[in-house]
Amino acid sequence: MNVLFLFLLFFNLNGLDEPQKPAVDFSGSVLDAVTMYPVPYAYLHLEELNRSVTTGRDGGFRFQNIPEGEYTLHIHRIGYETRKESIQMGDVSDNEKVIYLVPVQLRGDAIVVEDSRDEGFRGNVEHASVKIIGQDLRRNLGSTLSQTLKNVAGMSEETMGTAPGRPVIRGLGGERVLILKDGMRSGDVSTTSPDHAVTIDPMLAEEIQIARGPAALVYGGNAVGGVVNVVQNSIPTSVVTRTSGSFSLQGLSVNSEASAGGQLTLPLKESVALRLNMNGKIGQNLQTPNAEITNSHIRSAGSTTGLSYVKSWGYIGGAFSTYNSAYGIPPDAESGHPEGVDIELQQYGLTLRGEYLMNESFIHILEPEMSISYYNHQEIEANGSVGTEYDQFVFNTGLKARHKPWGFFDSGIIGTSVNVTDYRVFGARTPDSWQLQNALYVVQEADINRLHIELGARFDFVHSAPYEDRNSPVIGQISSQSHLGLSSSVSAIYNLFDGFYAGTTLLHSFRAPSLEELFSEGPHLAAYSFEIGNPNLDAERGFAKEIFVRYKGNRANVQLTGYRNYFWNYIYARDTGRRNFRFPDLNDFQFEEAEAIFLGAELSADIKLNKSLSVGGSAFYTVANRKVSEDEQQITGFDKSTKPLPQIPPFMGSIFASFQTGNWSFRGQVRLADKQDRLDDFETATKGYELLDFSAQYLIQGKTLLHTFALNIENIFNTEYRNHLSRIKHIYPEPGRNVSLLYRIYF
Repeated sequence: MNVLFLFLLFFNLNGLDEPQKPAVDFSGSVLDAVTMYPVPYAYLHLEELNRSVTTGRDGGFRFQNIPEGEYTLHIHRIGYETRKESIQMGDVSDNEKVIYLVPVQLRGDAIVVEDSRDEGFRGNVEHASVKIIGQDLRRNLGSTLSQTLKNVAGMSEETMGTAPGRPVIRGLGGERVLILKDGMRSGDVSTTSPDHAVTIDPMLAEEIQIARGPAALVYGGNAVGGVVNVVQNSIPTSVVTRTSGSFSLQGLSVNSEASAGGQLTLPLKESVALRLNMNGKIGQNLQTPNAEITNSHIRSAGSTTGLSYVKSWGYIGGAFSTYNSAYGIPPDAESGHPEGVDIELQQYGLTLRGEYLMNESFIHILEPEMSISYYNHQEIEANGSVGTEYDQFVFNTGLKARHKPWGFFDSGIIGTSVNVTDYRVFGARTPDSWQLQNALYVVQEADINRLHIELGARFDFVHSAPYEDRNSPVIGQISSQSHLGLSSSVSAIYNLFDGFYAGTTLLHSFRAPSLEELFSEGPHLAAYSFEIGNPNLDAERGFAKEIFVRYKGNRANVQLTGYRNYFWNYIYARDTGRRNFRFPDLNDFQFEEAEAIFLGAELSADIKLNKSLSVGGSAFYTVANRKVSEDEQQITGFDKSTKPLPQIPPFMGSIFASFQTGNWSFRGQVRLADKQDRLDDFETATKGYELLDFSAQYLIQGKTLLHTFALNIENIFNTEYRNHLSRIKHIYPEPGRNVSLLYRIYF
């Protein structure tokens, strides 16, 4: 029924009547607060609708078809302070607006920009999310998404060479961190193994969003770590008045990598907009302070073509994307492949998305979406034969309904989604299998004087099944199974006084075991393992709690957070230390479940000493243990009731100082990590380290073009160190000194 309804909605919108009360256009201009000159190429984002536009050469902008209501508008532009405003649609005075941005060299007390519409504390309510935009995004732009996010508080990186990198949030990774592109799941198999790459290139990201708590329940009940959304705006939501876009070039010294990317938005007709995105890169083997990491090359290319039809009732659009990559997995002479493995992957996707406005109804916006993704990768051994091949087809459809205020709730979303996955592994005894996921969810928000509340609930039904039932002598009876689960979350943020906030988030999570965790059986040379599934796994259920205090003022932003994540049955792949009898070069990795607890704290600070100089930093620490059963204690002779979980980052932090003058900005940073000797069985300890980084950015504003340059030098002293979350840390250290230069032009 969901699929039929969505198809009818997608292909019959032209025949729908105009809303009784048409939505309005929101337009205006962005000006420099000092010179009063127009500010071109500023990025404006309406948070609640996930709509974005870029100002033209004259500083003008226009959002089309905005329903009545209150929205949060974010504005950021290179060389200016990021600004956030509350916008009330339906009020004529707000439908045409002039926005003033403050140049960065006038930070501090020189000019304080306030929204004249703010009443009491309402305009200062904070949402539990993080956004990486502008200078931070360009400064940290790496080859992979995880490299781009590694300097964010609480984030670490699971790696296995150049391409295989995945973000880990507060010690949680894999299925517990959902990665999205423009709000849709990536459709790759990066969660199944550390040698599998994420198929989203950060080169064309306009912003990267990290969401936790109730907001994450829209995308899944398993995102106890969080949701990472890479915003590329592949499907236009407004028709631009002129052709606009950007082009980027980047070079990295550590592996002689060169990459390029560009995006172009064109108005084809009065109601039709076209968006083109293209990117590619090529890199050689990584260099460490004392050697080269053999077989760590990378090549990739991607493209997306998006088309939208925009009318007064909303819009309907689609995007077709391709991604191809070839990269190397470094060799391990003791674990299966002494010469390394090459991986060649391809992915094709089609996404349809629409929006229908019903201003006179309680449900005032309907957002249907549908996506189809095909993914394939081959793991090619040194003799040219294909050792393992992965094939995955994913179909996803969903419907979001945004409603008007009711009761004490100011806004909310009610939605449903259906996800079907067809999963096949060749070169192992893992059976062909499929999984059906059905979900219903609701997320609500309310502002009560100084208190902001978010509530969310999600109900999931998951059915997992092999195409043929059979009995395996290794993993047991392989047959279908179903799981039902409820996830829920509440977040509350209270404005204490004068920029001081206190808040808490509670999340009860549900995650059905993945097809890989249930049914895998066979050698995986690229991951140095023989993987053994467990068809008897129950659904993973957890309870996450966090509490924070925050100060946000004109001269400082500081936040301290404490968190506790408890799992009744945490599912993970445990290195048994046992050599496989069929493949004696590989250890058996058995999927198991255990009672587990994660405890940690996180600190971030950014303090403006004067209008040009800022200092700050971040730090986080996570301790994670699992409960040891009495049977395991008797078998192993282990005399303690708990044991550390594997692949948990040590204490990590950074300290920075930044200086801005005119069109220049400079930043020096020290990254540090403590040793990690809280280890699971057969895990390698790592020593602590300190690294020094430096970056500089410069911009040139012409009459019609904006040029930006970003120079970044990581690990200036070429220090040898090892990342505890690297699967090759026992063989190779991390890359050495890396000089990167990014040039980007906006037109």
